[in-house]
Amino acid sequence: MRTSLPAVFLLLFNLLPMAQATTVEQYVLTNIEKAKHSLTSTESRIVRERVKLADELRALEQKVIALRNDTAVARRLVDERTLSLTQMEDRLASWKEQQNFQQNLLDRFLQQNGLNYGELQSLTLAEKMQKATTIAATLGQAQRPQWQQKQVVLGNGEIAEAATLSLGPVTWFYQQDKQLAGLAEQQKDMLRASGILEGDLGEPVIALRQQPQGSVVFDPTMGRAMTREQASETVVEHVIKGGVWVVPILLFALIATVIGIVKVLQLWRLPAVVPVSSARALAPLLNGTGKAAQHIKGMQRQLLDIARNALNARERDDHLFVQLQQNKQKLEKWLNAIAVTAAVAPLLGLLGTVSGMIETFRMMTSFGSSDPEVISGGIAKALVTTELGLVVAIPALILNALLSRKARQYYTDLESFALLLSGDDVPEASSHVQDNQQNQREEDSLLGMAPQPAGA
Repeated sequence: MRTSLPAVFLLLFNLLPMAQATTVEQYVLTNIEKAKHSLTSTESRIVRERVKLADELRALEQKVIALRNDTAVARRLVDERTLSLTQMEDRLASWKEQQNFQQNLLDRFLQQNGLNYGELQSLTLAEKMQKATTIAATLGQAQRPQWQQKQVVLGNGEIAEAATLSLGPVTWFYQQDKQLAGLAEQQKDMLRASGILEGDLGEPVIALRQQPQGSVVFDPTMGRAMTREQASETVVEHVIKGGVWVVPILLFALIATVIGIVKVLQLWRLPAVVPVSSARALAPLLNGTGKAAQHIKGMQRQLLDIARNALNARERDDHLFVQLQQNKQKLEKWLNAIAVTAAVAPLLGLLGTVSGMIETFRMMTSFGSSDPEVISGGIAKALVTTELGLVVAIPALILNALLSRKARQYYTDLESFALLLSGDDVPEASSHVQDNQQNQREEDSLLGMAPQPAGA
């Protein structure tokens, strides 16, 4: 019994873990089954929710796509509206520019046909169009030229009734009383004769007045050639434009011209100075035995005679110096007048220009500056004296330089010859010459001491 009890306990002890192990296994399996069932349920629920969320996401995506399309359409509509507005603004600006251009053309057309700026500002567009229509009708009639009686301002300022024929911008006129034919141009409200057709040039106009067909002369430069021809002037007319200040300029020019001619004749007629290279060559000249002595003339002869007749070196040098000064004065005489002319003539021209400009500004003050002919004509007249002064001064300056150089060169040659004559190594004149000189001096002294007749 005691043996079986431990065995029983041992058996029970061994069987208890086995029972517990079976119970735990079942518990675990049960939990696993529950977990599987829960997992399956969760997965099913997740799948259902995923499908639902996917459907919702797809629906939202479709909605976003639809909203994007709507946004693009709305943006395109806004862009189209903005583009249309910009195009309309550009088109409106283009229309305004075109309108301004047309109005400027209309105003220019009316101004070219006689209307001034003030009248245009007071007219409405309808009135401008009416005037333009009237002018266009007149121009249309001008394409079928007809002779009309109008007043024409002739070249001498006389207003005469003449028959006129207009073809475009060209107008011919024929004045029957004076038998004048020529071209006219419209200036303000009057026709002014721009040129007279004389001789063979005017006969076609007279013939056309008498018969409906013919050929006439016209100016293709629209009056510029005839204006230039009328503006051409002679030298005398051009000089007279300078006014009163031309007189002193011409007077100085006359004086300088006369002096220049006289000095040219004087200097170029002077005998050439015979060159003497050394003092040894002076002996034949002083004795009068050399051939070169026959060629010495004029001022050089005077210097040689002084050297011959001098009693001593001091007297010779003094007389040579005095003679050189006289020769220099003779050579340079009146040359300063030419130099003064060259200096004064431009100043007189400038003075005349200043006086002319003062007169021009005075006319502008009296008559205004609207007429450019008054200003340009006055300035042109004022500049005539400056032009004339330069015309006189430049030749006078050149002439003075040439004559001064010629006189200076001739005087230099004389001075060189005089220096040779006054040298210490100059040979004395022959005894025969010295005796003659001494006898002549004694005779002169005796004649001076003789009693003078009564009443002398």
